[in-house]
Amino acid sequence: MTDELTAAFEQHRRHLTTVAYRVLGSVSEAEDAVQEAWLRLHRTDAAEIDNLGGWLTTVVGRIALNTLRSRRTRREDSLEERVERLPEPVVVLDDGSAPESQALLADSVGLALLVVLDQLAPAERIAFVLHDLFGVPFDDIAPIVERTPAATRQLASRARRRVRGTAGGPDAPPDSPRRQREVVDAFFAAAKGGDFARLLGVLDPDVVLRSDAGALAGITEYRGAERIAGNALMFAHPDRVVHPVLVNGQAGVVITLHGALFSVMAFTVADGRVVEIDVYTDPEQLARLGDFGPWS
Repeated sequence: MTDELTAAFEQHRRHLTTVAYRVLGSVSEAEDAVQEAWLRLHRTDAAEIDNLGGWLTTVVGRIALNTLRSRRTRREDSLEERVERLPEPVVVLDDGSAPESQALLADSVGLALLVVLDQLAPAERIAFVLHDLFGVPFDDIAPIVERTPAATRQLASRARRRVRGTAGGPDAPPDSPRRQREVVDAFFAAAKGGDFARLLGVLDPDVVLRSDAGALAGITEYRGAERIAGNALMFAHPDRVVHPVLVNGQAGVVITLHGALFSVMAFTVADGRVVEIDVYTDPEQLARLGDFGPWS
C-alpha cells in the first residue's frame, strides 16, 4: 500500500472513529471498527475508489451494524438475564488540555443521547446516526442496512421520533458549558454542605440517576429529586475529592476517595437544572483512567 494512501486514511481516522463511537457507544469497539476498515482497504484496489472518505464511512457503517447485530444475538442466545450497561464514556480534563482526538470524541455526542440510541434496533440506529448526525444520503445508507432508500428513510424517521424530546436529543439541547459547570458546582456545594433544600433547587423534579457498577451488577436507576438529593448527601464525606472533567463534552466529575479513583459522574443540565446523572463505578472502566489526570 502506498504511503499516499496510508496518509489519506490517517486523515479520515478521527472522523471514522467518531462515526463508529456514535453508532456503538464504545471507544474500544469504535477503534476496532476503524482498524477493520483499514484492513479492508488494504485488501481493496484503491484505484477503483472514487471517494475514499465516503467509501470508508460506508465500510465502518457496515462493520458497526454487524457489531450491533452480534451484540443482540449474544443477548438473545444467552441463558442468563441480560445485564444493562451504560455507554462507555469519554473523559477529558475540563481545562482544554485534552488531545485533539479525545476532545473530538468527547464532543461527539452526549451520554443521554447514547442511552436512547442503545434502545433502537441496529438498522434504525445506523440509519439515524449516518443520516441525521453525519448527513449521509439515504441512497448510500440503504445498501448497508439492506433496505430500499424509502425504507431506510422510514428507519431514520422511527429512530428520530424515539430520540426527539429526550434530554440528549436534538430538540432539547443542553445548557452552555459554563452554565453546566455552574450547576454541577452548585450541586456538589449543596451536597458537601448538607443543604437538602439547595440540592432540590438544582435538580429537576423528574431527574434520573443511573449507576453502572459493572458487568455483574449492571445499572441501578433512581428517579425523583428528593430521592436523589437524599443520596447526594453522601458527598459530604471529607475524604472525597471532586475533580472537574468533561464527559462526552458535558460537565462531569471524577471522584477520588482516600486518593483512589471512586467514580465518574456525567451530568445533563437543561434550563439550569440537572435532568440526568450517569454514574460509573465499574472497576474495569475506572482502571482505564488510572494514569489520566491529577489523581494518577
